Amino acid sequence: MQIKAVDTKPLDWTGDILALGLFEGAVEVTGDLAKLDEAFAGTIQELIAEEEFEGKAGSIATTRIGGSSAVRKLILVGLGKASDLTVETVRNSAAAVARLAKKSKVLGIGFPVVENETISAQALAEGIILALHADNRFKSEPDEKELKLESIELLGLGNREAAIEKAEAICAGTILARELVAAPANAVTPSTLAETAQDIATDYGLTLEILEKEDCEKLGMGAYLGVSMASDLPPKFIHLTYKPKGTPRRKLAIVGKGVTFDSGGLNIKGSGSGIETMKMDMGGAGATLGAARAIAQLKPDVEVHFISAAAENMISGHAMHPGDILTASNGKTIEVNNTDAEGRLTLADALVFAEKLEVDAIVDLATLTGACIVALGNKIAGLWSTDDALATQLQDAAKLAGEQFWQMPMEEVYFEGLKSPIADMKNTGPRPGGSITAALFLKEFVEKTPWAHLDIAGPVWADKEVGVNNSGATGFPVRTLVNWAMS
Repeated sequence: MQIKAVDTKPLDWTGDILALGLFEGAVEVTGDLAKLDEAFAGTIQELIAEEEFEGKAGSIATTRIGGSSAVRKLILVGLGKASDLTVETVRNSAAAVARLAKKSKVLGIGFPVVENETISAQALAEGIILALHADNRFKSEPDEKELKLESIELLGLGNREAAIEKAEAICAGTILARELVAAPANAVTPSTLAETAQDIATDYGLTLEILEKEDCEKLGMGAYLGVSMASDLPPKFIHLTYKPKGTPRRKLAIVGKGVTFDSGGLNIKGSGSGIETMKMDMGGAGATLGAARAIAQLKPDVEVHFISAAAENMISGHAMHPGDILTASNGKTIEVNNTDAEGRLTLADALVFAEKLEVDAIVDLATLTGACIVALGNKIAGLWSTDDALATQLQDAAKLAGEQFWQMPMEEVYFEGLKSPIADMKNTGPRPGGSITAALFLKEFVEKTPWAHLDIAGPVWADKEVGVNNSGATGFPVRTLVNWAMS
């Protein structure tokens, strides 16, 4: 499938399906739209009247065009009020059009061009590519027929090749994250994540360091290694680095939780706990590697370190026990009062490692707590930060990406719930404020560097088709990370 930005206007375009974006309000068939309606023998006016189409955001109306028209089918898509237009509205509208048109060969999309370029070739291309992604890797007979779309032309947006290439790179990273998260735990293991990192390094010229168990032992990574002890699969500590040509404008670290399956350990997840979904517990690592791929293609003038302490949290005679005390690589001791709070243990040593790289900012992301889903639902991720400027950067990047975060309080008094009588801290606190105490735990492993923690437990998976996301893994928040790194 090829996406092209062309100068052609809808009136002069020929192909299978023409999609037109219209703003909310009294949808008037005037000007160029009237000329197009005349060419379509009044079909546009008739469709608006029959469907009572008002241009509300997300609304769709479609019909066939008869006669000798050079266009076979028409789609009208509502963009909402012009004053409320956002990049995400454009992205989602393009996604809706693409889904309707995927069984045709040639699609033309004509949206009104506005001064602030909210309707951009990049947003349209992102919506199209992400909506049409289908993951049929594990099906002997795919449910859907093969995609027929061969060409999509973005009308009136000529000379936007660079914007489309950027969209393609970002979507490639998002789709990589989707497919890593969606794959079962017998297909994506710590070694698989390391191999994926190696592929990215080889394909795009990044440097890769894989720390094996013995290397991690030498660095004193007792928290991380405690999680992996029960698994038959070896842990893999992944450190992938992108460096630009010349002196980097800034240096960043992105740290993703990479627990490829979480049984809960000896605090095993019971029936109804969602244990069957725990293949998703490496959503942070998946997004980290997806961001690495996109950033490597886009080549910004920043240095970025992509880190994941990949492991399985399993059960065996070698498993860590509730009550064990682990020592992290910064010397802090942790009483494990719940082996199912394992992600923060892997992140603890990964954050210490990241800070030693002397970067300008660290962002970690993890499917860390059910408490965050209780607080914010499945669509919004939590954000905690020790640095207001960094938090603002991430919020701005997320808004551009169409991904939602809500900044949560770093309430220091809640750390009282993590105090242990026999160690520096416990790995979990009281049930109330569970996502906050998790963030406070992680904060103990970053001393000076500006740091943000993203709890992405809700948005990494969608139970149904929403916007650019089909049901399943979403690739959240690759687009935010890429926008942040390039800002």
